[in-house]
Amino acid sequence: MATTTSPAVAGSLSDNDVQAIDRLRELYGALRKQLGRVIIGQHDTIERVSICLFARGHGLLMGVPGLAKTLLVSKVAETMSLKFRRIQFTPDLMPMDITGTDILQDGADGRREFHFVHGPVFANIVLADEVNRAPPKTQAAMLEAMQEQKVTIVGKTFQLEPPFFVLATQNPVEQEGTYPLPEAQLDRFMFLIELDYPSEEEEVSIARTTTGDALPELDHVLTAGEIIEHQHLVRRVPVPDHIYQYAARLVRKTRPRSAAAPAWIKPLVAWGAGPRAVQYLILGAKTRAALHGSYMVRLEDVHEVALPVLTHRVITTFAAQAEGLDAKQIVKRLVAEMIEEQ
Repeated sequence: MATTTSPAVAGSLSDNDVQAIDRLRELYGALRKQLGRVIIGQHDTIERVSICLFARGHGLLMGVPGLAKTLLVSKVAETMSLKFRRIQFTPDLMPMDITGTDILQDGADGRREFHFVHGPVFANIVLADEVNRAPPKTQAAMLEAMQEQKVTIVGKTFQLEPPFFVLATQNPVEQEGTYPLPEAQLDRFMFLIELDYPSEEEEVSIARTTTGDALPELDHVLTAGEIIEHQHLVRRVPVPDHIYQYAARLVRKTRPRSAAAPAWIKPLVAWGAGPRAVQYLILGAKTRAALHGSYMVRLEDVHEVALPVLTHRVITTFAAQAEGLDAKQIVKRLVAEMIEEQ
């Protein structure tokens, strides 16, 4: 249910923006309902994918094979009137297989000319399936597209049509035939979205839903124009000053060389999160607030997006690995300590 607008917030949001947030909450509910027809459980995953979409970010889905990562992305595209492309990353995939290339063709006047053939990255929603099965050179071909929303080939620059949204799936790096993603590419992803095994009840429901003759067709919920409008809307959601400070303090605590870092962080973390993490904490919190019908960001919104924003930006030491500690556990402890300090 939407929250009421305080006098301070009423001065920073127009009546049209308040109505638009109410409308976005309704659309988000419709989106979840449609996806719930084929995606059993995974409620947090659906919310985090939605936040990435409306925040103009990109998401990295990680989990073992068989957890419906690819199905989720394809069904998200089905609920929207968007151009969707899937790229299956393999060890022999080349950068031009992603971006496109010039091909020599016969022109109308009989002369042979080079014509650019667009690659699958020229879409609104791009599924980079098993992105860590391709070598680093091919993984890097996605960087400019994800960061700049454009592609440069043989000195020519091609703009990608908005909205542009990359959802990549990744298998755990311990699995055979995978390459770890470079830190620079990991940082381009707004969220790391980890999927776990379903509960027994959910697994029974999955068997009932997916073993019939066909999956149900989903209704369209949003158009490209509506998505772009709501992407602008979420950036207008007001943030109190103390929440900006809170987000910055949380990120600074992940850096072992920072004076703000607690003593237990220093032997466990080699590198902490950078300034982009603060940006994504605030932007993710704004988007979550709007999706839930709130007219301003609360600390609860920051807490809810902290794990997917920070986990892949915290690099642990060998000492942490020897103790069986991963970045996710470290971020959870930091957030819990921040909550206790309130």
